[in-house]
Amino acid sequence: MRTIRVSAAVIGDAAGRIYATQRGYGPWKGWWEFPGGKIEAGETPEEAVQREIAEELETQIEIERLLRVVEYDYPEFHLSMHCYRCQLSGPAPRLKEHEAACWLAPNELGSVRWLPADLELIEQLSTPPNSASTL
Repeated sequence: MRTIRVSAAVIGDAAGRIYATQRGYGPWKGWWEFPGGKIEAGETPEEAVQREIAEELETQIEIERLLRVVEYDYPEFHLSMHCYRCQLSGPAPRLKEHEAACWLAPNELGSVRWLPADLELIEQLSTPPNSASTL
């Protein structure tokens, strides 16, 4: 099974909300995800997520830390996804490839239909801040 390596930005704001985007193409069209994309040859995961955010959302991010690397088997491929906690350092995002986007509070994350590979991370992000979570 082929492996696809991607980087994703878990963008937070001052109110503690998280930025979610809705796919506008492909077999998972309409499902929600963290913005990001494929890591190109010779590129670090950090460089990839910054490039992808610039391309897809026409803004910049500041990476705070790596949250986790998600390993997930879709029927057609294995996904290896570096997930970074980030904040905006540029203008408000402008959608170039996604159908929609919204800011969700941690208790609202379950209100949209996330891609399967994102569900484990969503569960962690939904955990109250004073629990054992390190996110």
